[in-house]
Amino acid sequence: MEYSSGKVLVVIVIFFMAIMVTQTNGDCAYDAIFVFGDSNSDTGGFYAAFPPQSGPYGMTYFNKPSGRSTDGRVFVDFLAQGLGLPHTTPYLQSMASDFRHGANYATAASTVAQPSTSVFVTGVSPFYLAIQINQMKNFKAKVDELQSQGQSNLPKPDIFGKALYVIYIGQNDFTGLAGSAGPGGVKDIFPQLLWGTTSAIRELYRLGGRTIMALNMGPVGCYPAFLVQFPHSPSDLDSAGCITSYNNAVNDYNDQLRNTLHQLRGELKDANIIYVDTNSVLKELYHNPTAHVFCGSTKDIDGTTVTASACGDPEKYVSWDGVHVTEAANRHMAYNILASRIFEPAFDMSKYCDIHPIG
Repeated sequence: MEYSSGKVLVVIVIFFMAIMVTQTNGDCAYDAIFVFGDSNSDTGGFYAAFPPQSGPYGMTYFNKPSGRSTDGRVFVDFLAQGLGLPHTTPYLQSMASDFRHGANYATAASTVAQPSTSVFVTGVSPFYLAIQINQMKNFKAKVDELQSQGQSNLPKPDIFGKALYVIYIGQNDFTGLAGSAGPGGVKDIFPQLLWGTTSAIRELYRLGGRTIMALNMGPVGCYPAFLVQFPHSPSDLDSAGCITSYNNAVNDYNDQLRNTLHQLRGELKDANIIYVDTNSVLKELYHNPTAHVFCGSTKDIDGTTVTASACGDPEKYVSWDGVHVTEAANRHMAYNILASRIFEPAFDMSKYCDIHPIG
């Protein structure tokens, strides 16, 4: 998602037990992961193209900024670990790249719709979903072309039919309009988001993709930054302090996405098109906090400059910077995916892979 250094870093404390998926030995049907999306999935693509990221991002795991919009790893890092694969290399990363097990096309601030202005004006990434898909098509063409030249950092040409494809995007489209259009007006862009997402899935299918996960939109009405930005009345807040009207609008979009994917399965009958309900996982975390604290950087609030430092123990928190979740919350998301708990239709990943521990 878009990042502004002026946003107060608001975090919500939670406590949950260490997460572990049963470890077994063996192989996985997926030799690679290809990722498409925004900063929820970006492992360094945006900052490979634009000015470098600063701290305290990356403080938990990498001990330095890694291009991820959190304190450590994002959910696709844990997903790869659970499948016994290395972290996905950003497609835009030119140095030390290793694409043998997939590529990550996601970039922070990306949208489904084509942006109408420059990244230097609004902060919206030029690498919207259709561009990411075009990058994937070019990648496959180059793999096919260079297969006989002994390129050591590229996958085998048959990798595309043996890969897991992950799409997690749309939040920037929603939040970019919701503040001005309101929870009712933002629904006008839903057909465009659904068309863009299904078009991407069809293109991935043509490239050989047969297991494609589409993650739904998170409960943005619970995200601390949007609690400040989105107009609302006290009566519009639920028991957890989330904005009901905006979360209801998100629920409407997710219902439409679910129905659209159901129809798409009838068209792509030999593919696993999986709706992933990450919204329910994140909402559960936000609805069961034990405290609310400020944690992060500086923001001007009603004429007063408020400054907070990064939390020394982000593993106890849900929200990292008011928009993005912590490594701990990302791990929790990945755990539910690897445990096949939030899929529609039902899809048992353990039948395709021996799941490894994540941590």
